[in-house]
Amino acid sequence: MAVFNLTINKEDYKVDVDPQMPLLWVIRDFAGLTGTKYGCGIAQCGACTVHLDGTAVRSCSIPVSSIGTQKVVTIEGLSEKGDHPLQLAWEETDVPQCGYCQAGQIMNAASFLKDKPHPTDAEIDNMMSGNICRCGTYNRIKKAIQLAAKGGDHE
Repeated sequence: MAVFNLTINKEDYKVDVDPQMPLLWVIRDFAGLTGTKYGCGIAQCGACTVHLDGTAVRSCSIPVSSIGTQKVVTIEGLSEKGDHPLQLAWEETDVPQCGYCQAGQIMNAASFLKDKPHPTDAEIDNMMSGNICRCGTYNRIKKAIQLAAKGGDHE
């Protein structure tokens, strides 16, 4: 076991865990933030996507010991009131069915739009291709990303 000081959603957490514990389990079990989901455990589905210093990463495959001073943002920390342009676009286009993958989808899209605020359809398809949706709402996901890209601050 080892002690790690983490900043998650602008709050400080001190955790005493195995250094190899995936960040996902620290977020869920020690910070109590359950919006980030476990999907596959091998960084292939995207359900566990969070931001590390603004970059989308798969938290299921990152050991907590590698975080250092990087800032972690989960879906709960994307916006204070749930009014990030992507969250609003997700709601407006009625994206979720089961909703399980949505936090990871939104977190991946938010990082993408920050770097590429006016993407083409092909760029959206390429960037989002690693996030799996069991319900197959890919067309609505793309439509929501396009809507968010048309207006709004992507920070």
